[in-house]
Amino acid sequence: MPRSIWTGAISFGLVNIPIKLVTAVDRKKVSFREIRRGDASRIRHKRVAQADGEEVGSDDIVKGYEIGPDRYVVVDPEELKALDAKKTRTIEIEDFVDLADIDPVFFDSSYYLLPDATAAKPYKLLLTAMEQSGKAGIARFVLRSKEYLVVVRPIGHAIGIHTMVYADEVVDTATLEGLPGDDIEVSERELAMATQLIESLSVDWEPERYEDVYRQRVLELLEAKAEGEEIAIAPEDERTSADVVDLMSALEASLQAAKDAAAAGEKSSGGKRTKRKAESA
Repeated sequence: MPRSIWTGAISFGLVNIPIKLVTAVDRKKVSFREIRRGDASRIRHKRVAQADGEEVGSDDIVKGYEIGPDRYVVVDPEELKALDAKKTRTIEIEDFVDLADIDPVFFDSSYYLLPDATAAKPYKLLLTAMEQSGKAGIARFVLRSKEYLVVVRPIGHAIGIHTMVYADEVVDTATLEGLPGDDIEVSERELAMATQLIESLSVDWEPERYEDVYRQRVLELLEAKAEGEEIAIAPEDERTSADVVDLMSALEASLQAAKDAAAAGEKSSGGKRTKRKAESA
């Protein structure tokens, strides 16, 4: 059970629901220390001044906003602290919007809200109402002196929130270079085959199907090295994105491969229908 990192209340209208905030994601990563090759001595990093190479203590470090080459507006940490958002203990929903209208590009970190022992009914009421309406709440709250814009939505049997980036932080696709324009035409046959291929590769969303293969390989490497095994470095795959093949040939070959895989899956499962919807092809 994740530990609570914030306690307070979520409110909509005059309804106030005491809650606690827990993380929704437990990130799995392999951590390394920097050590010296040869004797495994730990590497320590020091803060030194560029001008004279002298080590600088934390009390002598201030913030500098660069306004030109080697020109800074100096800001003391206490000045920034004075601008921190006023701490409150309420996640106040300002608006409700259609959840389907929120592009996932706006989502950042994820959390769960758990009800206080006395708040089970209003919590369930908000959860059920959002589920049935397809709406999500837009709110603000303060965590560790920073104010966050969040979206409040049902996640399974819980109410979850996602911190969000602001609109001016999302890169407008109109500013991207190299995107296909109106001069690039897609034929009806190509579109039909691409759609057919997508259908043949379609499955029910099961997040457990997708594992962090790189992390697993790193753990296997570490285990092998810890046991003293010799490690052979595999040659790099020299294929590049420049290896372009005929589009229709690629679509046809991909579609056939998907059908073959689906047929093999049905055979291995005793003729039962697999999750891949190859029959739609």
